[in-house]
Amino acid sequence: MLLIADSGSTKTQWLTSDKKLFETEGLNPHFHTAESVKAALEKNRELCDQSSKISTIYFYGAGCSSQERNNIVLLGIRAIFPSAQIHIDHDLKAAAYATYNGTPGIACILGTGSNSCFFDGTHISEVVPSLGYALGDEGSGSWYGKHLVRLYLYHKLPPATQAVFETHFPVQKEEIFRRIYKEPFPNTYLASFAPILTLSPDKEFIHELVKNGFREFFKYHVACYEGYPKYKTHFVGSMAYHFRPILDEVAAEFGTAIGTVDKQPVYNLLAWHLKGENAVNA
Repeated sequence: MLLIADSGSTKTQWLTSDKKLFETEGLNPHFHTAESVKAALEKNRELCDQSSKISTIYFYGAGCSSQERNNIVLLGIRAIFPSAQIHIDHDLKAAAYATYNGTPGIACILGTGSNSCFFDGTHISEVVPSLGYALGDEGSGSWYGKHLVRLYLYHKLPPATQAVFETHFPVQKEEIFRRIYKEPFPNTYLASFAPILTLSPDKEFIHELVKNGFREFFKYHVACYEGYPKYKTHFVGSMAYHFRPILDEVAAEFGTAIGTVDKQPVYNLLAWHLKGENAVNA
């Protein structure tokens, strides 16, 4: 039986070929060790109980872009699924496979982090690298969280948004600094403030903030592809899903159109692999 995993920095969704869905925390090798990957899996007993049934695992994850980092995830998963053939690859491939509609297009991630690639159905190509939460991740949850926290600490949030921040995130500067500069997973911590975007009654302020983030994303991660307006731009991730109308506005500004927007790409990812298996066995 197949097991497909789609992992961002915040959560990992695991889907078996008989459509059983499991969830663990995000497993990003930039922040995890093989031991912590194993420990994260062990927290989901029902997932671990599938071990004897699983023959092949395809894991697509944020940060899985080199053999060294991939091995961290591989060793952690193998400790739980010792009999399975395990394939580790980048989450951009998952976005490309899950959103492919039969024609070449630009596949993007807008979740905790952000990234993009061009996929023609066979080959995946990147023009610019992902710079991560500190230097890049434009339009992502961590990008918006960073901007909201900065405006909060500078006392520049609109009053109603300030009130929402203080009600739902009653933290002091020292706590914020400690979580960002001294503890693991600063990107997911920053992204945890993104719900303010939907909680705040300051609709005009939020609309402009979200729009600016998406503009930055299109500027660096969509317009970088030659002839991009003639291709559909596809997205996976919660930020793209929840703010689809603003995404459409920004796409129109850049003279292109949005294709698929998939909040849970693991289902289409499974379909991609099942289709490939059927083609091989035909």
